Amino acid sequence: MSVEETERTVREYLDALLSGGDFASLFDEDVLWTTMETDEQIRGRDAVRDFIVTLHSQWFDASPEIKNVTVADGVAALEAVFVGTHVGDFAGVAPTGAGVRLPYSVVYDVSEARSTSFGRTSPSWRWSSN
Repeated sequence: MSVEETERTVREYLDALLSGGDFASLFDEDVLWTTMETDEQIRGRDAVRDFIVTLHSQWFDASPEIKNVTVADGVAALEAVFVGTHVGDFAGVAPTGAGVRLPYSVVYDVSEARSTSFGRTSPSWRWSSN
């Protein structure tokens, strides 16, 4: 997949994610999410979409603050900050209303105008008072 096609696919995904659109339409049916710190894996378009929606709207009221996107043939890397408020039970912690700012990165494997896999990594969850 060319750099231009990869960039177009990743930008469409990010635009849909940030605007509440159908970001999962840009996932391969068998997409794989891997959380690098825990090696947790989620497979399948619906399961990955549901996880992302839950993370951004049920555990937290949050959205990504995009810092940088780097693209090559069939692969892209995102640097972002997860910014939000803790509003639901997460990792055994009841909702606190605390502000969260978590730097993270994602690497996307892209083929045939669909994301086939991505892995997310972050240093640690940090709770703040903002």
